[in-house]
Amino acid sequence: MTILLACLGVFAAYLPVVGVSVALPVIQRALDASTVELQWVTDAFILPTAALLLTCGVLGERYGRKKVYTAGLTLFCLGSLVCLLAPNVALVCVGQALTGVGAAALLPATLALINHVCPDHGRRARAIALWTASLGLGLTLGPVINGVIVEHLSWRWIFLPALVIGAVVAVVGIFLLEETGASRTRHLDVPGQLLAVVAITGLVYGVIEGGSAGWTTPKALVAFVVAAAGFLAFVLVELRSPAPMLDMRLFASRGFSGAAFIMAATLFAQVGLVFAVSEYFGLVHHASTLDIGLRLLALNGITVLVGPFVGRLMNRTSPGLVLITGLVVGGVGALGVCLFHASTDTTTAALLIAVLGTGIALAIAPITTIAMNSVPRELAGTAGAANSALRQIGSALGPAVFGAVLTDRTLAALPGHLAASGLNPAAQGKVEGLVSHVGIQAGAFLRLDTPAATGQAMSAYGASFTDALHVCALISGFGLLVAAGVGLVLIGVRRQAPQQVAAASVPAQAAVPVAVADES
Repeated sequence: MTILLACLGVFAAYLPVVGVSVALPVIQRALDASTVELQWVTDAFILPTAALLLTCGVLGERYGRKKVYTAGLTLFCLGSLVCLLAPNVALVCVGQALTGVGAAALLPATLALINHVCPDHGRRARAIALWTASLGLGLTLGPVINGVIVEHLSWRWIFLPALVIGAVVAVVGIFLLEETGASRTRHLDVPGQLLAVVAITGLVYGVIEGGSAGWTTPKALVAFVVAAAGFLAFVLVELRSPAPMLDMRLFASRGFSGAAFIMAATLFAQVGLVFAVSEYFGLVHHASTLDIGLRLLALNGITVLVGPFVGRLMNRTSPGLVLITGLVVGGVGALGVCLFHASTDTTTAALLIAVLGTGIALAIAPITTIAMNSVPRELAGTAGAANSALRQIGSALGPAVFGAVLTDRTLAALPGHLAASGLNPAAQGKVEGLVSHVGIQAGAFLRLDTPAATGQAMSAYGASFTDALHVCALISGFGLLVAAGVGLVLIGVRRQAPQQVAAASVPAQAAVPVAVADES
């Protein structure tokens, strides 16, 4: 039952991640939101999730994972309710922020609960594979469910499924979950928590601001300086703290260090490219919200189908081998997006992104398993929080960076394609001005004086956007292949007999991690 509730918790947490994103055009029309306001609808969820994950992991160890789990679901439901009733964009962002805080509590708590009830490495690998499949199911069903809702009802009702699921799971958890953690010897390390929040918030905000307003704007530069100073201060404080929230000695394990880098890189590449492909379907193919959700089934749905088998595969071979295979397959799949053109049919597009989905499905569960197996059970909450924090940081950086690349490269390629389209200079200038002023979203409503001119403009825009998509595919593909190289060096592919971490006699705050998954 604990594993089931952990899977339901992470399913609820990820249900709105892509689901809300694909409904943004409808929200924009309903609330007359600006592009910046619309960006903050999704970023308001990502920012507190990334910033508070480490803190929530420590709170789970200090006060009990069940308490943090149920508190997370409560905040998640409250945020969904605020979004459901919000009369304007500002309150939608407030609701999304509350939902993000709830997700920050859920992610480390669910992993720590699995680690507690699965001391055996084989069983834990299978449970984490189910956890990963549940995460993928949330990413998969969110766009489809919300697509059906916005086709027939008001945009507000897209927040109802998460509210209902979260409320039901919270009630069941209150009665059926057993408390774990609640170690009064686990200190809160307030300075470390505050510095972590400052550093992560600065980084994510800097990327958000840089992606929308420019990387050299004062706000972006100040945010990056704050992030760098915060990270440096965090490391220094944690090294000297008698009870650090993130024991720096965790990174002495090559397995944990490799998994940490690969987690951030993989989510950056995956979520960033999914964002770019979603924009491609919406702006070049003019697909509806439901159509985009259905097309993304070829990517996210693979995780659900393959996920349950990954645990068995890891037990029969090794987590490292499955991980590196998945990263290579995912890298090849991402590079396959370079074959897209403006008129690529849905079947071809689905087959190409399904390769990426297969690779990601093979990679995600081993990353988490390696990270969790590399630390003592007493530090499972902290390791789970660090793992989830890196997941969210990568997820936050991906859309911001890839969005900036899409805008920059589309604008750079547009003049050449417009010149080749046969449009007169005045029409070319009009299209360039509109896209420069409004952004790449202008592709959704390009209209010129005649249908023929509009068709020429749309063809030039589609070709320019596809050129930009190819750059995103190269970044994603080579990023995954570099992550595979890092995994080969730091983790390896050899199978290693499971070891039991002898941490019972070592205080949690001073425990030296055993590199169970360090297979090089």
